[in-house]
Amino acid sequence: MDTDNTDNIASTGLRIGDTPPDFEARSTIGPVKLSAYRGKWLILFSHPADFTPVCTTEFVELSKQSAQFDRRDCALMALSVDSLFSHFAWLRLIKERFDIEVRFPIVEDPTMVIGRAFGMVAPKDNDSAAVRTTFYIDPHGTIRATTCYPADVGRSIPEMLRTLDALQAIDAHGGLAPANWTPGSSLLQPPTHDLDEVYSALDESGWFLREMPKERGE
Repeated sequence: MDTDNTDNIASTGLRIGDTPPDFEARSTIGPVKLSAYRGKWLILFSHPADFTPVCTTEFVELSKQSAQFDRRDCALMALSVDSLFSHFAWLRLIKERFDIEVRFPIVEDPTMVIGRAFGMVAPKDNDSAAVRTTFYIDPHGTIRATTCYPADVGRSIPEMLRTLDALQAIDAHGGLAPANWTPGSSLLQPPTHDLDEVYSALDESGWFLREMPKERGE
């Protein structure tokens, strides 16, 4: 693991626009390295523990929707403090109980070095059971969005997909994604910085609240 400035990162947490520290670790699909995912989107997320009810529902739903993430050229990677063999046993239980095979990697982090470097675990915590942190990392390796849920509230998989869609849409078309934006809705144009355009706008909001042409903002 790249430990440069790790202590500083852990104390402040990673932010949107940061490049997260690289790491290589064991996972349920073999060794994985974060930088190997450059060139595609990656959603990296922590879960409090294996064999827990909320985490189980998340992994079942993520696996059911895995084709939707694949269609968006986005990989999934999970992480927790549990050991690799605990991950294996949990995935076997999920398969037997739900007939679902979890194929995205689950990284083991028993020393919490990755979780602390990413700010998924507070520096003085003894376990990772407090939070469900998610990082949306773009093909350039930059963090574009984050979410953090408590241990007793599961993630919304549709919202994960919507966030990914919005990030990809603004990259493709420019503009801004408004509240409740979904694919097919119009994006917004950035507000003008030109005074003549402000004065010539047809209404008071026309200079700062403008939809992009539909053919560009879809």
